[in-house]
Amino acid sequence: MPRRVALVSLLVADYDEAIAFYVGKLGFSLVEDTDMGHGKRWVVVSPGGDGTQFLLARAVGEQAEVIGRQGGGRVWLFLHTDDFAGDHARMSQAGVRFLEDPRHEAYGTVVVFEDLSGNRWDLMQPKA
Repeated sequence: MPRRVALVSLLVADYDEAIAFYVGKLGFSLVEDTDMGHGKRWVVVSPGGDGTQFLLARAVGEQAEVIGRQGGGRVWLFLHTDDFAGDHARMSQAGVRFLEDPRHEAYGTVVVFEDLSGNRWDLMQPKA
């Protein structure tokens, strides 16, 4: 099996709110939601395809201090699409907060948005 990054943990305040955002607003699929006992769940969402998936990890204790700042205030997650206009329109209509207007760069069409916790993402359609 080739090596790949399979999961990235995203700290969230609440499992159900996070599922509602990633599945309902971003259009991700809910891959798994397993009760681990004692209020802990194994919640995995995927943007689709066979790429990296996200483990929605409910923050406990001091972890709560970094919810929404896992990238240190920078864009640190990049959601690639082959339908920028369609995804941007659907996400806008769903209430996703975009921080700028879409722009065309040498590497593709891109716009920065925030997830429900304030982490910054790029929605990007790379140039072919």
